[in-house]
Amino acid sequence: MTLPLFHVDAFTDQPFSGNPAAVCLRQSWRDDRGMQQVADEMNLSETAFLVKNAEGFELRWFTPKVEVDLCGHATLAPAHVLWHERMTNNDEIRFSTRSGILKAVREGDEILLDFPLKPEEPTEAPPGLLEALAVSAKYIGRNQFDYLVELESEAVLRGLAPDFRRLANVQARGVIVTSRSADPRFDFVSRFFAPASGIDEDPVTGSSHCCLGDFWRKRLDKSEFLAYQASLRGGVVRVHVREDRAILGGKAVIVAKGQLLDSASL
Repeated sequence: MTLPLFHVDAFTDQPFSGNPAAVCLRQSWRDDRGMQQVADEMNLSETAFLVKNAEGFELRWFTPKVEVDLCGHATLAPAHVLWHERMTNNDEIRFSTRSGILKAVREGDEILLDFPLKPEEPTEAPPGLLEALAVSAKYIGRNQFDYLVELESEAVLRGLAPDFRRLANVQARGVIVTSRSADPRFDFVSRFFAPASGIDEDPVTGSSHCCLGDFWRKRLDKSEFLAYQASLRGGVVRVHVREDRAILGGKAVIVAKGQLLDSASL
């Protein structure tokens, strides 16, 4: 038995940039341990697994270390695969996930993802956070998944070199750092660190923008943003906050496709 397997770069229109995800299409769910092993073998920030259902597709995400509750780029990637490979004729794809129903629609050459907003609340820095980042913060918040740290400038953000061993001890999925953008094309910039989840730095993180959109809406008094994630690979995320939803826009590119072999354990 073999399973279709794709390598997709998300939140970019150029290969070898944005955030890579593996996409594996299955006929049914079987062994979670097998899926975790595949994600570890792929060694990308996320591997997405899909199973078709009556309303669309069930979707699950695994880092090399754990299964996660919400992922943007590994939702954009399978949506792109399904349309590009003509596996669906629908203009809207509904994904059943741990975070509820997530919708993807096509708008021109972009894919729009309808995600839940994940606002943060002010909090104190947990032990070791600022020491691991080696930086002072303008603001610290926390939402359901992550800590958010606002920094003084984009230069400070780009210059961060975290101590990932210490940062892995912070009790959260990950840490978002953000600042206003020095580039007038963008409203804000960010980076995302998640060593506790097996990802030192995520190249482009859709789910963090479910928090960032609300954070910057309150500070800039606007609801539509063009954001840049300043990782080594880099990526652009369009964000529109609508009530309690974050609409994330981006593009994707299939870099490779093939088959997962020896998949009986899956």
